[in-house]
Amino acid sequence: MNGIQQLLRASVDRKASDLYIGSGAKPILRINGELVPIDDHPILDKKTAEIYLLEVMDDPLKKKLQNSSDLDFSIEADGIARFRVNIFVQRNGISGVFRVIPEVPLSLEELQLPPQIQALTSLRKGLILITGPAGSGKSTTLAAMIKSINHSQKKHILTVEDPIEFLHQNNLSVIEQREVGTHTVSFSRALRAALREDPDVILVGEMRDLETISLAITAAETGHLVISTLHTQGAANTVDRVIDVFPPDQQAQIRTQLASTLEAVIWQKLLPAEKETVNGTKRIAALEILLSNHAVKNLIRKGQTYQIDSVIETNRKDGMQTMNHSLKTLLEQGLISEETYQKNVQE
Repeated sequence: MNGIQQLLRASVDRKASDLYIGSGAKPILRINGELVPIDDHPILDKKTAEIYLLEVMDDPLKKKLQNSSDLDFSIEADGIARFRVNIFVQRNGISGVFRVIPEVPLSLEELQLPPQIQALTSLRKGLILITGPAGSGKSTTLAAMIKSINHSQKKHILTVEDPIEFLHQNNLSVIEQREVGTHTVSFSRALRAALREDPDVILVGEMRDLETISLAITAAETGHLVISTLHTQGAANTVDRVIDVFPPDQQAQIRTQLASTLEAVIWQKLLPAEKETVNGTKRIAALEILLSNHAVKNLIRKGQTYQIDSVIETNRKDGMQTMNHSLKTLLEQGLISEETYQKNVQE
């Protein structure tokens, strides 16, 4: 990977979250949420961009790209870092996005996440959903939760990811990581197998389809702690999204199952911070936190999810918080600017 190594190293040295490579533009870094061209690099032509990107792929991956026109995988750049990679074909040729993955997952404390998140890692069973748009730090939060369990409890942890991002080493726990497409055919296939592999904790990288969602709920019902992600915004919207995936004639049953298994929904936004945070970046997460209680279970069961926001607001003393409250707290602590607050606060 000699041709691209300097760019990968630059992305780490400059604390970028992503590196973008495509023909017709200079290589671009995303630093603290902003796109920054690498000025001392010439504009990439189609051939150079292709050479750079093909260097990180072996023959099987190149064949997959020919057949599918896009693919996700991860690489280990020797002496630099680990990267999650997406390669895709576009009008001007092939392009790629490299997400920098820290060698060691950050802790919940380093991410400056509230103690409610730490408390969730002590649950013995149930479903925890981390939600938000792409690039909001969901994978980083998942990795921090797994790290917390690994360093504090004796558990059997099984992860199913596409691709594997953060690498975990056994500490108090035993961790087994499976990659979709490499170690298993699909999320749903791996989840079916997981129920026979005696895990205590199951991490599902993403709940993409009805079968995966159904199996994740079943796993939570049968005594496992299941942690997963969805690309949704807002706690109430997340509950609706899970239920709406199912056919109308199954939704009443799913509401009942979800009411009994859902333990928390964490909706997060990654925002520009006013000062460098504990983990060395200028980005910080704002979180909406829904924790399951008797009222939440009833609302889910009865299909009255539109009232969930009110429950969050009135149960702040129990650790719940709306996104607006989180934003206000970050503003008062001087961690985000008034402009950032106004851009993100919900009317």
